[in-house]
Amino acid sequence: MKKKIAILGSTGSIGVSSLNVIEKNLKKFQIILLSANSNYNLILKQIYKYKPKYFIINDSNTYFKIIKKFKKKYTKIYNNYFKVPSKIKFDITISGIVGIAGLEPTIEFTKKSKKILLANKESIICGWHLIKKVSLKNKTEVLPLDSEHFSIYQLTKNFKNEDINKIYITASGGPFLNKPLNFFKNISPNQASKHPNWKMGKKISIDSSNLMNKVLEIIEAQKFFPFDIKKYEILIHPKSLIHAIVFFNNGQTKFLYHETDMRIPIANAIYDNKININRLIKNKNNFLNNLDHLKFEKVNKKKFPIVTLLEKNYFNNSGSIILNASNEVLVESFIKKKITFNSIYQCLKEVFKDRDFRKYAIKKTPDIEEIYRIDEWARNKTLDIINK
Repeated sequence: MKKKIAILGSTGSIGVSSLNVIEKNLKKFQIILLSANSNYNLILKQIYKYKPKYFIINDSNTYFKIIKKFKKKYTKIYNNYFKVPSKIKFDITISGIVGIAGLEPTIEFTKKSKKILLANKESIICGWHLIKKVSLKNKTEVLPLDSEHFSIYQLTKNFKNEDINKIYITASGGPFLNKPLNFFKNISPNQASKHPNWKMGKKISIDSSNLMNKVLEIIEAQKFFPFDIKKYEILIHPKSLIHAIVFFNNGQTKFLYHETDMRIPIANAIYDNKININRLIKNKNNFLNNLDHLKFEKVNKKKFPIVTLLEKNYFNNSGSIILNASNEVLVESFIKKKITFNSIYQCLKEVFKDRDFRKYAIKKTPDIEEIYRIDEWARNKTLDIINK
């Protein structure tokens, strides 16, 4: 019996990597549903190549263009996640939609799936309490796909908070790790979009360049795993080959090493760690022959002041929703050259100091409507600050 697969965000980097893993063994898998936003050419290519039963296209203009172009009957094309028949169930859903737009689809497909693999950190940051509730009710297994969180999961299975002394989430330091402090004043969007190790989208690459991605990952880890947030720390590891390090109270230290290729955590999550990965990729680095790659350093907080936000109590309860929304607006404004690279941190500080911040951040378990209200306030406040 083939396993039924859904991929949310199939034209993004996670979606494309997931399809690359799955297409190597279509005897075991059946691609039932794909979804995307507006990449017209790649959507058409995926429809013709994979022939999914359903394809959901979020962007209205792209949806109507595809409907007009595509005359085949083997794929039903929708522009709404909730039009998929409720009787359809999946063995595995991979959620790789970028931004808070992925929250409701992730919740919906958690109801429909035996296993859901999450690469949408915004869903976890903004609505983990909702996803967890739905997953428990539907007995859905939930696994993280980000390389850092997948590593923490692998390293800490069957361990409790009292067993853990320290958890390091590693960061490459991005393209500006070795640049002098005065260089940061004139960083362009194009420079910030070029990650030295990973092939990623523009937004996540920019988040990586100022270590915002690591701030979000610490918050994500706190929600996903039952460990004290004070036990987490960011550690610079320029080669990105070690993704997490765990110090245990029993005196042991463990880390997880793998190539900078997202197909590795994706394939291991899909196959429950029972896969010969050499059929997919060639290892570039032999661990024992490249020990010089295993270098670490502390974060320079003058270069990457965003990490200091974790020292405040901003992100308890719904503060993380505000952080996520404000950052999305700021990154988009930086891409459009409306603000400077350094302004991202300065604007975030102003949002957190606003007199209405605590009124919205105090919500402990907001429902979907409340999450969107908090998100909307944060976006509007951020735009007000940008336009001052």
